[in-house]
Amino acid sequence: MSGTIAIVGGTGAEGMGLALRWARAGIAIVIGSRDAERARQAAARIRQRAGSPASIEGATNSDAARAADIVVLTIPFVSQAATVRDLKQHLRPGTIVVDTTVALAAGVGGSATRTLGVWQGSSAEQAAEILGKDFPVVAAFHHLPAGVLDGDGPVDCDVIICTNHEAARARVSELAEKIPGVRAINGGRLENSRTLEQMTALLIAINRNHKVHGAGYRVTGVRPGNS
Repeated sequence: MSGTIAIVGGTGAEGMGLALRWARAGIAIVIGSRDAERARQAAARIRQRAGSPASIEGATNSDAARAADIVVLTIPFVSQAATVRDLKQHLRPGTIVVDTTVALAAGVGGSATRTLGVWQGSSAEQAAEILGKDFPVVAAFHHLPAGVLDGDGPVDCDVIICTNHEAARARVSELAEKIPGVRAINGGRLENSRTLEQMTALLIAINRNHKVHGAGYRVTGVRPGNS
């Protein structure tokens, strides 16, 4: 895979884990943050762990977006809409935007986690409405455990990919399978991202109930190369 990947909000646990795995695979990465210095410090830490010849830099979110062919959003839902609106003016037409955002809220007393209602249907559909037809939006990477990504072993989890753009699905599938242990699964159209977000809430409950931090999803009955 050629091109540069920007990870917007990449100084958080999920963004750092994805950056580490992709940098090890030889993909050029730009970590984005509202604070450029914080992004540069995060990039330096990942570069040290990934080793030579990893290409990873830090920049503001807008500068990261300008430099990239694929932009991955690893940001809280509360800031998603504002961030996407700001980024839109910095994206080159045709840039693929991968949304990992989940609209989650704690239940009453913090005893349960639930998905918030989003008028468009899901976080990814909200991003697609803001960005318009010039930017393919892909929903993916919701269920990869950050603690496992930030490690050295394979990641025992499938990545379900939902989008209305088949060329974008192919590129993001290739990107997903650069992570050892991960298999890309075609999850259909972007509207199915509504289910992905609900599955995230369920996964949080599974982790809590079993007192683990690395649970993930595997789809059975799908052969390699037939996803």
